[in-house]
Amino acid sequence: MTTRLRSLPDPRHPDPADAPPLRWGVLAPGGIAADFTDALHAHTRQRVVAAGSRSAERAAAFAAAHGVERSYGSYAELVADPDVDVVYVASPHTQHAEHALLAIAAGKSVLVEKPLAADAEDARRIERAAKASGVFAMEAMWTRYLPQTDIIRQLLDDGALGDVRVVTADFGGSARFDPASRLFDPALGGGALLDLGVYVVSWASFAIGRPAGIIAAGTLASTGVDEQASLILSSVTGAQALLSTGLRAATPSLATICGSEARVETGSPFWSASGLRFVQGGDVLSWDDPYGRPGRQGMSYEAAALARYVTEGLTDSPLHPLVEAVQTVETIDEARRQLGVAGVGSSAGA
Repeated sequence: MTTRLRSLPDPRHPDPADAPPLRWGVLAPGGIAADFTDALHAHTRQRVVAAGSRSAERAAAFAAAHGVERSYGSYAELVADPDVDVVYVASPHTQHAEHALLAIAAGKSVLVEKPLAADAEDARRIERAAKASGVFAMEAMWTRYLPQTDIIRQLLDDGALGDVRVVTADFGGSARFDPASRLFDPALGGGALLDLGVYVVSWASFAIGRPAGIIAAGTLASTGVDEQASLILSSVTGAQALLSTGLRAATPSLATICGSEARVETGSPFWSASGLRFVQGGDVLSWDDPYGRPGRQGMSYEAAALARYVTEGLTDSPLHPLVEAVQTVETIDEARRQLGVAGVGSSAGA
């Protein structure tokens, strides 16, 4: 018998300021690091106390602009700072493994920007090192820690959707082609899948788990990176995820999870604080985010979650464990291989 919800569940941990305070070090102070630092300072009790760059001048400028106490002209100095509890790795994709391993070797908890690494083997290196050292490590897939995602997680856990059958997600942006930019340069981990597609692949993983089958189609830029990609992922239960990503056209950035009993639809963009609709027959329940942390201010939720986990003595995120972050990169590897991206081998299911 179909159960019709009278109301949606309340999100848990809606206030990042209730998390324990930690002291953060920012490794590679670029644009996303600036937004992360601002979100952390605005919405949590945690603080960035140090910034590290290969350029002492750049680190000092970042520190001055964001009220950070100390700056270092090397990453080794940053991770060695005894006052740093956790390192936020915000370097380019191709450097994630090197810098995450540096922090882990120093015994620091680490939050690594998505994707966890530029390929699956490097992602597995991070996972193995963190487990061997007993150090907390987490991918910065901030969408997983937003209030709207928590509501959807509760709906899935309670079986309110029934058996999940179809999942959809898109994330495309319009970028001017520049072969020297990180988006189109293969040496910097360029391509739609590693930059934007990680969100849609992670959404599918959230909804249906590790894919049993992967079909990819798309186009390559003249530099050889994937410029546009569409994926069909299938699960062992027969569910399918229909995903798209690209660099040359802005798309709605919507996501759905459709089950045998009901479906949930996110607002736009699905990867940031927005809202959702629960649709069951002719009944519709809506929820709009009321917390006033739009855009990248929502990164405060992932920082708060990490602070709770580290304080509780955990070494992995219960909401988005490292093994799942590794599997997401494996899926991206296989999709890029099917598209013909140079230098990418099949690692799906490895």
